[in-house]
Amino acid sequence: MAHGSWLIAPKRYAAVVLPYNIHHVAIAVSDLDDALDGFRDQYGFEVLHREIVDDQGVEEALIAVGGSHVQLLAPLYDTSPVGKFLERRGEGMHHVAFAVADIQAALEHLRRAGARLIDETPRIGGGGHRIAFVHPGALAGTLIELVEVDTDA
Repeated sequence: MAHGSWLIAPKRYAAVVLPYNIHHVAIAVSDLDDALDGFRDQYGFEVLHREIVDDQGVEEALIAVGGSHVQLLAPLYDTSPVGKFLERRGEGMHHVAFAVADIQAALEHLRRAGARLIDETPRIGGGGHRIAFVHPGALAGTLIELVEVDTDA
């Protein structure tokens, strides 16, 4: 095996999930402003995007880290999914998001592969992206988000 060849995704997956492209890692926080201050003061990161996503019950902020992003999520109310997460687990990593070229094809692939989907159909998430979540029980206890991106951009 050639050095580094383990980084290349099998061709059968290339059209579904961009090979090992992490769109973002999300961290659940109690106070978005405090968390943003910490990332700015301690690491020098600046906010790229901030918005409220009402249907998910969160306020989110996106910061660039190298070629990827960290998304900070703060609940709008205690009964939101992120609010419940914070109640059970406290602040910390919430999910990993993978970029996909065709979210519908990715969901169908995962369905056929036996993955337990939280979202059977895509919905609109932060930045207007089409997103869908895969249940943490489907893979190593990790909540996975799929984010449809424009591969022609």
